[in-house]
Order: sequence, then C-alpha cells, then structure tokens
Amino acid sequence: VQLQASGGGLVQAGGSLRLSCGASGRTLSTYATSWFRQAPGKEREFVAAISWSGVITNYADSVKGRFTISRDNANNTVYLQMNSLKPDDTAVYYCAAALNFRTHASKTENIYNYWGPGTQVTVSS
Repeated sequence: VQLQASGGGLVQAGGSLRLSCGASGRTLSTYATSWFRQAPGKEREFVAAISWSGVITNYADSVKGRFTISRDNANNTVYLQMNSLKPDDTAVYYCAAALNFRTHASKTENIYNYWGPGTQVTVSS
C-alpha cells in the first residue's frame, strides 16, 4: 500500500489543522493506521493510532484532548484533527500502516510496515 499524507501548513498557536492520509494500491481499511511526527533534531515519536475498524484509538499523552484520529474506510482515508496547536507540535507528520496487529492501535513504531512521505506542520507563537 502506498500512503500519502496531506493537509500540513503554517498555523498560529491555538489554531487547527486536519491532516489526511490517503492510500493507493490496497484498501487502507484493512490496516491499523497511525501518525508519527519528527521535529528538527529529535527522534520520531508516536502521535496517534487507530485500529482497522476504528473502534480502538490511542494517543500520546502530549496530544490527548487536542488531537483526534478517525478513519473513513469508504473513502480509504485516515484523518488527524489537530486543535489547540502549540509551537511544540511543529514537526513533519507521517502516516503509517500495519497489516499485522491491525485490531490494535499500537504506539510501537516498528510494527508499521508502510510509511508515506511526511507533511510539514509549523505552529507559530
């Protein structure tokens, strides 16, 4: 499956963005899907994940209550709604998909087999 993240941009602190992760090659609905991010000079970190069915979600503590992951399997897309953005949220955001453990919403980076190119999110203070 080929993934493509979109929706990044420049936003002021307190603002919102919605990222989309689209897929081609195979239907994304059969995969657990996640978002990770990498800020300059830092390691890539988990942000949010959703099981293939959408029933189970998981969030990093730093984004709980502000970000919401969801999926529209009919449109083969996973979303990350980001509200109350902070400068610390500035990073390149990547979506990733896992066929194994698809009933879970794992935080573990190495279970995700497929990665798309990232989309830049910049939050100004």
